[in-house]
Amino acid sequence: MLTNLKKYNIILASKSPRRQELLKGIGIAFNIMTKDVDESYSKNISVYEVAPFLSLKKAKAFDESELPENYMVITADTVVLINDTILGKPKDDDDARKMLKVLSGNKHSVITGVTVRTKEKTKTFSVTSKVSFDVLDETEINYYVDNFKPFDKAGSYGIQEWIGYIGVNGVDGSYFNVMGLPTQRLYQILKNF
Repeated sequence: MLTNLKKYNIILASKSPRRQELLKGIGIAFNIMTKDVDESYSKNISVYEVAPFLSLKKAKAFDESELPENYMVITADTVVLINDTILGKPKDDDDARKMLKVLSGNKHSVITGVTVRTKEKTKTFSVTSKVSFDVLDETEINYYVDNFKPFDKAGSYGIQEWIGYIGVNGVDGSYFNVMGLPTQRLYQILKNF
């Protein structure tokens, strides 16, 4: 569909099966190439800038010599934000339960930062969606953590999983952004790249 991308060897630098599914869903052919990146950031940057900062950091982690000719690298990072506090990926079961208790009955923001990098240019952007959760009881939280193991997800949940079906009562903004990749915005960026 996007003929302007035919000249690129597109690399999705993400282990996330959700991001892979979403990029395929908008018709982009790509290969996966990942690199471990230190996801620390300065406490001096705004919590709203963390996701785009980390996506850019991930994109810059690749040396030109590691990348195929005519490369285009796409990276992303998602954070969950409630009361100006970032909820990252949980460290363990207890951490996941604590995060879900904080989200229960509340509205929070999901911010995904995305970077598209070629040899000639780099474009970083972010998209914010607001998510409202019903009150979750302890049994529901325990069931979700025990059965779905949300340790690879910011905020300890996947909206496309059981907890999203029973607990999310509203999304203001991009649903796919909450899954980990703002497909509508990314498509427009790639279309005009």
